[in-house]
Amino acid sequence: MRRNGRPTPAPYRCQPGRRTLQPYRCRAMVAIRHDDLSTAFDFVSYAAPAEHNAYVSLDTGKVYWTSDASDSFDEEIPADLDTSDRYLAIPHRNELHLGRSLALRFIAQELPACYDKADAFLRRQGAYARFKDLLEREGVLEGWYSYEVDSVESALRQWCAENGLDLVET
Repeated sequence: MRRNGRPTPAPYRCQPGRRTLQPYRCRAMVAIRHDDLSTAFDFVSYAAPAEHNAYVSLDTGKVYWTSDASDSFDEEIPADLDTSDRYLAIPHRNELHLGRSLALRFIAQELPACYDKADAFLRRQGAYARFKDLLEREGVLEGWYSYEVDSVESALRQWCAENGLDLVET
């Protein structure tokens, strides 16, 4: 096949499931420690989106933390953290559909008769406390905790694979 009068180059396989036409964009997968990613993900997700941030260096796998609420981190933050393509922002749980939508998926599977009720109170202030109260009354709270942990783990592993990160156990 030709494009602009030149032959189209064959795709190069750089990462599992990814193809690119530019072989110079291929890079070795950087390793990130599972504990570092998990802790940074919890930090980012603890607050409202964009209030806490964490970035992983695509060169070293080191995680850098920032927060609108505090500048009291012990580490030196790279000057180009927000502008360089060598750092990848660790997502907030909502970006991975692990907030309200995860709770509703669980309700749909475990308590379909309560779906409309859960959907209504998950839209208001104090939703998570009411959600957990409902789960406890229905006897599925422990099941929710397991479902949530498994879903977060799966989503983080998928995010790493999609972004060329090698998640290593510590």
